[in-house]
Amino acid sequence: MRLTLLCLALLLPAAVEARIPRDRAEVRAFRAENPCPSTGLRRGRCDGWQVDHVEPLCAGGADKRANLQWISTEDHRFKTYVDVRECRKQRRANTQP
Repeated sequence: MRLTLLCLALLLPAAVEARIPRDRAEVRAFRAENPCPSTGLRRGRCDGWQVDHVEPLCAGGADKRANLQWISTEDHRFKTYVDVRECRKQRRANTQP
């Protein structure tokens, strides 16, 4: 248990640092306009799908409906990995003298 917590503690600073406040009302509005691809429902679970920012928040993307899309859970996981990596590169490039 302690080893798991230690591993999480080593991983969390980067994840927490990347956290940007989200507007849940925009996500609700997006879902009202764009029902779940698998169930057709506008509320509740949407197994296998997640709402994603087309242009990541960390890259200056807006937390608005126009910047949201449905994406499969698998694709979202990979896209998030790439987005976070690219945002870190950009941040490093901006902080170098």
